[in-house]
Amino acid sequence: MSAYAELVAATNFSFLRGASPGPTMLLTALLLGHAGIGIADRNTVAGVVRVWSALNDLREGLKPVEKLKEGDSPGEHVWMENPVFAGLNLSPGQIRTMVASFRLVVGSRLVFADGTPDIVVYPANRTGWGRLCRLLSKGNLKEGVTKGDCVLLLDDLLADTRDLLLILMPGRSFDGLPALLARLAEAAPGAVWIGASMHRKGDDRRRLARLKAIAAATQTPLLATNDVLYDAPEQRDLQDLLTCIREGVTIDRAGRLLEANAERHLKSGQEMKRLFRDAPEAIAEIGHLLGRIDFDLGQLRYEYPDESVPPGWTPQGWLEELVRRRSQIRYPEGVPDKVRKLLDKELILIAQLDYARYFLTIRQIVDFAENRGILCQGRGSAANSAVCFVLGITAVDPAESDVLFERFISTQRREPPDIDVDFEHERREEVIQWIYDTYGRHRAGIAATVIRYRPRSAIRDIGKALGLTEDVTARLAGTQWGSWGSEIAAAHVRQAGLDPTNPTIARAVGFAQRLLLFPRHLSQHVGGFVLARHRLDEMVPVGKAAMADRTFIEWDKDDIDALKLMKVDVLALGMLTCIRKAFDLLRAHEGADLGLADVPVGDEGTYDMLCEGKSLGVFQVESRAQMNMLPRLKPRV
Repeated sequence: MSAYAELVAATNFSFLRGASPGPTMLLTALLLGHAGIGIADRNTVAGVVRVWSALNDLREGLKPVEKLKEGDSPGEHVWMENPVFAGLNLSPGQIRTMVASFRLVVGSRLVFADGTPDIVVYPANRTGWGRLCRLLSKGNLKEGVTKGDCVLLLDDLLADTRDLLLILMPGRSFDGLPALLARLAEAAPGAVWIGASMHRKGDDRRRLARLKAIAAATQTPLLATNDVLYDAPEQRDLQDLLTCIREGVTIDRAGRLLEANAERHLKSGQEMKRLFRDAPEAIAEIGHLLGRIDFDLGQLRYEYPDESVPPGWTPQGWLEELVRRRSQIRYPEGVPDKVRKLLDKELILIAQLDYARYFLTIRQIVDFAENRGILCQGRGSAANSAVCFVLGITAVDPAESDVLFERFISTQRREPPDIDVDFEHERREEVIQWIYDTYGRHRAGIAATVIRYRPRSAIRDIGKALGLTEDVTARLAGTQWGSWGSEIAAAHVRQAGLDPTNPTIARAVGFAQRLLLFPRHLSQHVGGFVLARHRLDEMVPVGKAAMADRTFIEWDKDDIDALKLMKVDVLALGMLTCIRKAFDLLRAHEGADLGLADVPVGDEGTYDMLCEGKSLGVFQVESRAQMNMLPRLKPRV
């Protein structure tokens, strides 16, 4: 295997800049025989988990998830059947060795608002990763910064560079470069490199000679890189159109906004050695930098917060105590044997998987909602849990229904539990802000959702970039239903009254097909919170959402699942608001007296809810807050 590894590679998570998915970059680097690859997207680490997952899948003999066709099962693709490695004339053992020794390093390309040249930053260890995430969070959360922007100054980086490795990427001008290198070397001694690229722009060898001189004068090692934007030269045309979309220009007016050629792709180690024959030390330095990195995303260890555990109790002990107390409320005449057996079984499994804090946190959130008079109820697979029912999280009584706890939590799957709790949609924000206030924004964040190109958005943006008239793009986009879909069929083009064989139309449709599923930007999940015992912003960067007073992390549900982080779903349900308003109407119908005189304050038990003397239903009341939510109660005999 060549000693070369491309350490400055952007994926399509450098939004509207990189023109290849991360797993594709990974596979191409492997097939080129690279020793590794460094993924560094622009002011973000949003795309690194899926590359890490793809490498893990390969190591397990699976096809990377993003290379699967719709409907494929990952388990069907084993080494010998994987077309990625077809034609390599390598044995399965050789392929496994190649993949096992491949190095994936993840970091970020910092783009500064003060004119400082870009700096690619890689964490040397877990502490460095935390420092990088906090730096990106700082840029995302600065006063006046809007969603999607990350405003960083050089001083933000220099404030603390411990455990960070820096690759300075010089621009076209070298003015002030020695002084900048001196500042970097002072802040991060022995951890600074100068990135050099050979992009066939006519002055490559002169630039390389000048960089060598600056490197020698400042005692800063030179590092060879191709500053990659796509995996293969064939992707250059798509990258040009991404530039046009980003800059809001048509391809015929883009001019020097576009790259001069198709050189910013992954190249073989032999080709890079040839390009850097005047500076072989720049190739050798790659191994030195890789040897300094001792971080893998698998080192991230998630720890659930402890706020829900009273002093003097262990999480499991307190959960069992709460289950004991509340089971007496749920079943005042005694807990049925069936339910008792289910509770014992579930508590053993919860202890085995160390999920007690998760259940206690959900209960704490539900407690807050009930005390504020906000209707809520858990749903989904959590309804199969007797513990959830006893804690008042769900409403499916295991004494009256057959529940299957394994559908919710299983030792075989070893997936974190996922409890969806619905709240009144008009008051859910109170719950969300309470979570932020309780845990702090450095420890709580909503998960991200990746907004991807679908047929309608892809044909609109590509049509504009190619200079198609608005009526043509509107007619093409109008044939696509909804916001989903994985193709732009010729039949749909004909339905728009256009000829799919027309060269201009075919070109636009072809580019749009290639753009499908590319990430367009990040948005916030509908309500999935990730909470951490320590600093969440040292695990993943946190940024502003479009909504006021909302912050979210850069990883989506799939990333969270891959890293086995626990998510709390705080969702909104309009019907709960409807029910709440119905209760208000019942109160109004009963008059000013809410009819709670029959109920001693703080009493708990089973009650009839009355209207005009008639029972509307039986309610199990666990707190005074619940009583206040109901219009008229009478103890049930």
